Amino acid sequence: MGCRRTWFLQLLAVFLLWSSTSAVCRKNMARAQAKKALRVAAGKPSFKIAIFADLHFGENAWTDWGPLQDVLSTGLMSSVLEEQKPDFAVYLGDVITANNMAIANASAYWDQAIAPARDKRIPFATVFGNHDDARFEWPMEWFSPPGVPKVSCPAAAGAGDCSFRGTGRVELMRKEVERNRELSFSASGPNSLWPSVSNYVVPVGSSNGSGSPVLLMYFLDSGGGSYPGVISGAQSDWLQAKFRELNPDGRIPEIMFWHIPSTAYASVAPKSTAGVAQPCVGSINAESVASQDKEIATMDILVKRPSVKAVFVGHNHGMDWCCPYQKLWLCYARHTGYGGYGSWDRGVRLVELIGKPFSLKSWITMANGESHSEIILAS
Repeated sequence: MGCRRTWFLQLLAVFLLWSSTSAVCRKNMARAQAKKALRVAAGKPSFKIAIFADLHFGENAWTDWGPLQDVLSTGLMSSVLEEQKPDFAVYLGDVITANNMAIANASAYWDQAIAPARDKRIPFATVFGNHDDARFEWPMEWFSPPGVPKVSCPAAAGAGDCSFRGTGRVELMRKEVERNRELSFSASGPNSLWPSVSNYVVPVGSSNGSGSPVLLMYFLDSGGGSYPGVISGAQSDWLQAKFRELNPDGRIPEIMFWHIPSTAYASVAPKSTAGVAQPCVGSINAESVASQDKEIATMDILVKRPSVKAVFVGHNHGMDWCCPYQKLWLCYARHTGYGGYGSWDRGVRLVELIGKPFSLKSWITMANGESHSEIILAS
C-alpha cells in the first residue's frame, strides 16, 4: 500500500511539473504572439516612431570623455521619449563603436544603448551599422607610457576577457532578443542572406487588430564593419519576395530603414554645404554622402513600388535632410549620440503615421527641445 501511495505521489508530482512547464510554455508563446502584434494604440489617431541614429556607445571607454558621451546620449534619448511619447523606437545602426571596445563581449554596451526605450516600455527595433561589429583598433597612445589601461584589460582577468575579438552581429542580435523578448522586434533574417543579419519586417496593425496592417516597416542590414558596406542581390530578392507576400497590391504604405545610404543619396543631395534648399527639407548638409560600396538592385526595386514612401538612413553625422527621389523620399536621421565624429547639435528624427485622413510626416527634435524641418512624406 505504501509503495502504491509513493508511486501515486510521484506520478502526481510529474503531472504537476508537466502542467506547470506547459503553462510557462504557453505563457511564453502568448508573449511571442503579443510581441508580433504591434498596433496603433487604442484611442490614438496616429503611430509615432523615434529614430536614434549613430549612438556610438562604448567609444573611447578608457578615457573620461567616452563614458560621459554615453551618459549624454542616454539623457537625450530619455528626454525625447518622455516628451514625444513615441509608440516605437528604431536604433538605426552604429549603436556601439565596436572598434573601440577592448572587451570580448560588446553586448553590455548594446544593452546600455537600448535601455532608454526598454525602461519606458517602448517597443523597439535595431539594424546594424558599420561600427557595430568592427574589429578592434589598437590606439597608438597605448604604446606609450603608461601603456594599456587597466580598465580595458584587468590584471585579474583571464586571457579570454582580453581577447579584443569583439562580438559578431549574430551574437549581438541573439542577446538583444533574448533579454528583451516582450519589447524587441528585431530579428536575424534568413541564413541565406549571410553575412547580413538584421533583415526583417515589422507590420503595424490597426488599433482593433482587424484587417490589413496600416504600415509595413522593412529593416535591412547595409553591411560594413566585418564585411563590405552593401545590400546584396540576395537581400534584394528577399525584399521582393516579402513585397509579394505581405503587400501584393501595394495598398499598405511602406517605409525602409538601413544604416549606410545608397548611392542614390549622392544623386539628390543638396549642392551647397552651407544649407538645405528646396525641394529638400532639413537644416544641415555639412559633408559629402558616404554611400555603400556598391549599389546592386535595391533602389531600382523601390522606385518601381509606389507604396514605398521613404527610406531612412544614418551614417553621415552632418546630414539631416530629406530629398525627393522619383516618387519616394530619401531621408537622413539626425545624429543622436554624443559619441562619434562631429560637433553638430544632437537630435532625433520623428516619423508619424496619421490614419484618417492618411498622411506620413516627419520632423527633427533637438536636444534643447526645439523642433524643425517638418515635412509631409505622403498624404
